[in-house]
Amino acid sequence: MKGTARLIVMRHGKAGELPGGPDFERALRHRGRTDSAAAGKWLRERGYQPDAVLCSAARRARQTWQYVSEVLGGEPAVATQERLYHADAWQLLEIIRATADGVTTLMYVGHNPAAVELLAELTGSEPHFPTAAIGVVATTGAAATGRWAELAVGENELEATWTPSGGAEGKPSI
Repeated sequence: MKGTARLIVMRHGKAGELPGGPDFERALRHRGRTDSAAAGKWLRERGYQPDAVLCSAARRARQTWQYVSEVLGGEPAVATQERLYHADAWQLLEIIRATADGVTTLMYVGHNPAAVELLAELTGSEPHFPTAAIGVVATTGAAATGRWAELAVGENELEATWTPSGGAEGKPSI
């Protein structure tokens, strides 16, 4: 789908526990770091290079982006936002719709259940979405030209998915 704007939705990598500490500060485990790097490789190999990244300010999400970006390369504009930590799917949609026109590939790095619920709202498909999973949404209508304010629910295509253990699918089975 050449000429289509894309939204890459990624759940943070596997994080450890932080007994007695705030959930916000949980760090990635070794598996989370290696899965995040593998995700960056998958994105790079398929040419999914974001122009802009919306990243939750939670430590595990920031670390996920760090490991993805080290392998992926490029220099997208990165916005780390605390409000993404507690956002539900509808709040995420409103944040995404506020993205500047002209961004052709936008990436969100954050949390479930909001990440998979966002995919379901946008595409009508709810993929298996473990830690470090990725869903790539090909947009339609005005959003396909990078006008994110026009991003509609239920009218987009889940173009590809990737999970650390399950590999990738070019076209998901619905």
